[in-house]
Amino acid sequence: MHPAASVILFTTASGIGYGILALAPLLVTYGVLPDDNRWLGASLMLPALALVTIGLLSSTFHLGHPERAWRAISQWKSSWLSREGVMAIISYVPALTYSYAWVVLGSVDGPWVWAGFATALTALATLFTTGMIYRSLKPIPAWATNWTVASYLSLGLLTGLAVLVSVSTGFGLHPIRFQTLAVILVLAAAIAKNRYWARLHKAWEQHAQNTGAALASPGNTVRSVEWPHTEANYVLKEMGYRVARKHADSLRAVARNLLLVVPAAVLCVMPSILPLPYLIWMIFPGTLLTLAGVAIERWLFFAEAKHVVTLYYGVE
Repeated sequence: MHPAASVILFTTASGIGYGILALAPLLVTYGVLPDDNRWLGASLMLPALALVTIGLLSSTFHLGHPERAWRAISQWKSSWLSREGVMAIISYVPALTYSYAWVVLGSVDGPWVWAGFATALTALATLFTTGMIYRSLKPIPAWATNWTVASYLSLGLLTGLAVLVSVSTGFGLHPIRFQTLAVILVLAAAIAKNRYWARLHKAWEQHAQNTGAALASPGNTVRSVEWPHTEANYVLKEMGYRVARKHADSLRAVARNLLLVVPAAVLCVMPSILPLPYLIWMIFPGTLLTLAGVAIERWLFFAEAKHVVTLYYGVE
């Protein structure tokens, strides 16, 4: 698929934003984050809401008629895209309510705790529906797996935690308080993403070999004699984007190191070794590298996925 900048921005920014919205209220409720620091609340909730909004707005840039984007939510009974839009809108209500309590009132106890739980739940639900948009597209074998949804959930939470830890460290909170959660999320993201990558090419090769022409001639390689068009058309440009295998492998290695190895070192190992003044010089760069890693991962997610319609054009 064509890795459009608008879709990469949407999935990256919204994933980080919803990751923060899912984690911050729970960490406050269970005492990992202080609930009496409104400046900390503003530094977490406002950027998270901004990232979510930027992500949602950027998703409309890929549409032929962005002014009609509002119609997408009308098909929520059958479309995961519509359900994602509905959940994104619903999530604003508890998120804004909780932000008001934390930033303006300076208190998130009592009934405001329920707004925090609702914020976390709707943020997770929105991440889930975003992953299901791609999971439900069976004509794209690379995406038609539960590992797609698992990757969106785990990477959204991991990148959200990386930003959350970076901001909290700036307020003098030692990152060791997030260490257990970081270990869980790094392991979950590593398992989900590596499993997704492991089946990526096998899924396409298996699907290509099981076309009707191949079944008619078992054991033989079936290829198109000539293309149905003399030049590339819209279908090939949007659904048959091609990236060299060696380049994809190199980028995947970079993404794996930035997105998985760096957080493992900075969030899971270093907090037990270094004191806070030195950790600051590790946390901030580590967060930036992690965000760069998820951007590369998102580019690969789209660039390596091929639609089965491209088999008609002889794309292998």
